[in-house]
Amino acid sequence: MAHTPMYTVAPSLSLPEPRGHGLRLRAWDAGSDADAEVWLRGHLDPDFQRWNTPLKLWTDLAGARESLRARARDAADGRSASFRITDDESGATLGHIGLGEISTRLKTARVGYWVLPEARGGGVATRALLLTSRWAYAELGLHRLELGHAIGHEASCRVAERSGYRAEGTLREAMFQSGRHDAFRDVHLHARLATDAEPAPPGAR
Repeated sequence: MAHTPMYTVAPSLSLPEPRGHGLRLRAWDAGSDADAEVWLRGHLDPDFQRWNTPLKLWTDLAGARESLRARARDAADGRSASFRITDDESGATLGHIGLGEISTRLKTARVGYWVLPEARGGGVATRALLLTSRWAYAELGLHRLELGHAIGHEASCRVAERSGYRAEGTLREAMFQSGRHDAFRDVHLHARLATDAEPAPPGAR
């Protein structure tokens, strides 16, 4: 079965919108005030800042818009895909999930996600990760997806395991410390292959 070798999308256009498990994944829009405000709120959330340190630190709407524009450019070049996680029925934004470091030659990518505080506890991250993984294998022809989280981030570890991402070991000092670019911390590495069985979503019988 042939796979599409690369997808191309202009920064002003939307990525495909995968749907399933009660969710719809939509492209972020840097020109939308609502999207920029949610992107900013997600990145300023104390829990996000505890476990993540973006390469470029920003704290205002201008920075949020530039961050979204950068992601759109990366998507246009096929290097990444960034999705706004939304409730399929209400359309409410629940968080973010994305693929980075996409290599269609090696058939690999790295996945990352965050969920807004008010949307936590309902399996959003797990459902979004299952949906994104299925899309990446089927539409991008990828074989291996990796997920790394800082040691101690037990919630992210549980999401990975529930989504079929097996623990593979510890990467020494592979992530910045919270809010710093001059100190590092260890990362727990998980991965899932296209040939691995897809787990059932939360709540499925």
